[in-house]
Amino acid sequence: MTSRKQALDKANTLIEALPWLSRFHGKTVVVKYGGNAMTDPALRERFAQNIVFLRYAGLRPVVVHGGGPQINAHLDRLGLTSSFEAGLRVTTPETMDVVRMVLVGQVNREIVGLINSHGPFAVGISGEDAHLITAERKAAYVDGAPVDIGQVGEVVDVQPGVVRTLLDDGRIPVVSSVARGEDGGIYNVNADTAAAALAVALEAGKLVVLTDVEGLYADYPVCEELISRLTAGELEAMLPELSAGMVPKMEACLAAVRGGVPQAHILDGRTPDSMLLEVFTNDGIGTMVVAEADEPTDPVDIYEGEFE
Repeated sequence: MTSRKQALDKANTLIEALPWLSRFHGKTVVVKYGGNAMTDPALRERFAQNIVFLRYAGLRPVVVHGGGPQINAHLDRLGLTSSFEAGLRVTTPETMDVVRMVLVGQVNREIVGLINSHGPFAVGISGEDAHLITAERKAAYVDGAPVDIGQVGEVVDVQPGVVRTLLDDGRIPVVSSVARGEDGGIYNVNADTAAAALAVALEAGKLVVLTDVEGLYADYPVCEELISRLTAGELEAMLPELSAGMVPKMEACLAAVRGGVPQAHILDGRTPDSMLLEVFTNDGIGTMVVAEADEPTDPVDIYEGEFE
């Protein structure tokens, strides 16, 4: 039986969420989903619940997903090797076939099914559909020298009409990060990069990147000083010193805020309800990137500003 104190704590949590509900009601939130949060059954279920909660709370969530663990598992079953350069998967034509099959045919359908078990909202699409994402071959460098990473794409155009139509119909678009090329090719686009480009094109209110770390650390690799908030300029200065795995994620956050998205967040997808804690509570978790140093963060200031 729920005690009086437990009931009051729940009520206080709901009241704390009120300014944030006001601020983000009707806003599009692009969520990049990947990492271990995709492989742990309990976290997968909680993620789906969180996404549907956002929808019922009046936000317009869009999910952009990768599928690294699932791709690795399928490559292993086929006896194919895969390597990474500059934090990106080297994608040969043979690997591209597997990437496309796993992302579009397996992972996308699983996410759609999980979300739809809580409400008939999710619709799965890929970056190829309706020319949603167009890419060209990405140039990559390691220690200043060019490296060939194969059919890895750099986003050059986003046509978000199909996603806007789904959002206007009350749906939750689930987008796999496979893109078309004007040269007729198919490209593997890093999901962080795709999510940032889509957030800019949709004029989203927020980009959320779920990953396998708590956020960006000021003292990596010791990892004791978590940076809770930094500006685009501060992040840009830090990029050369970041680990290869964090570079695409932080570049995505930088591209999003430089493209007009007010906030971009790096959150630990291994923490249940991390999205809700970040969006609807005063303290939040993870690392938030904003464009300017004077971006308001106090919920009272934000709440009052809505009605000025």
